Amino acid sequence: MKTFFAEEQKRHDPKAFLSSGAPQPNPERPERVERLLAGAKSAGLTIERPREHGLGPVAAVHTPEYLAFLEHIFARWQRIEGASAEVMPNIHPLARTGSYPASAVGQAGYHMADTACPISAETWQSALWSAWSAVEAAEAVISGAPAAYALCRPPGHHAFADVAGGFCFINNSAVAAQVLRKQAGRVVILDVDLHHGNGTQGIFYARADVLTVSLHADPVRFYPFFWGHADERGEGPGLGYNFNLPLPRKSADAAFLEALEVAFQRIHAFSPDALVVALGLDAFEGDPFGGLSVTTPGFSRIGEAIAKLGLPTIIVQEGGYLCDALGDNLTAFLTGFGGKQR
Repeated sequence: MKTFFAEEQKRHDPKAFLSSGAPQPNPERPERVERLLAGAKSAGLTIERPREHGLGPVAAVHTPEYLAFLEHIFARWQRIEGASAEVMPNIHPLARTGSYPASAVGQAGYHMADTACPISAETWQSALWSAWSAVEAAEAVISGAPAAYALCRPPGHHAFADVAGGFCFINNSAVAAQVLRKQAGRVVILDVDLHHGNGTQGIFYARADVLTVSLHADPVRFYPFFWGHADERGEGPGLGYNFNLPLPRKSADAAFLEALEVAFQRIHAFSPDALVVALGLDAFEGDPFGGLSVTTPGFSRIGEAIAKLGLPTIIVQEGGYLCDALGDNLTAFLTGFGGKQR
């Protein structure tokens, strides 16, 4: 299985975020890449550099207003006297309708959902190369590869069409799914990250051509709090095309795999032509976020189960934070998937 990754993805190096009101070191650090690359290599994957794909694939799921913000906000922020070293919002609109602020501070609040996605001088290029890795993986599958892995960092599934959040700027899984739509009539995104993929849900919530399915820790007391509940089913043409499976905190392998079988029933009913797996490894029992309790062998079983769907598949890296087993968990998933892929 080919793996796509560009060195530029390491340059985004956020320093802090707020957790329960307190400044903390940002856990979405470049070191994650080294652990994940080691895990991919241990699974026997070949690492390739993606090509530049321009803004077209990204603009297919994100608004031009938002992309212009991401590209230029850091330079504008530096012109503010006394501003922080990284772009971080301090005000948010109660409703995102009507007027659009002209100031950098106002636009930061408009386009950033939380304080977990600070923007530095390198963020825009790192996020673009992350998205281009997903595009390259999608193009490989369109060209006939049964599967491809995009080592996307920064991750993407919390990014809406015009809002960053949760360490995410460009929604790589959504970008990959949209590229697949050039050939595939119906695409499913299966998100197995610890956290609900609220941005992915939002992008496709009113669409019937992409089914979004997410297994995640119950958001009633867990990030992202306001999305990911079981009654969120889509709207308009997309009603019935969004399926959330929130899990009780500390759910382990058996509960996760049981929920995965329920997800498969909905996926079979959709009869997709291709699959995007939004792969979060933060469901691990030893992950710093501590929401679920999947084991390293559990990730192998998850990969094996997903492979049995027998669909052309793009695996897009989402969460999974620094712990001793991060690379091993990726190896386990990829080995399970590759060993049982039809």
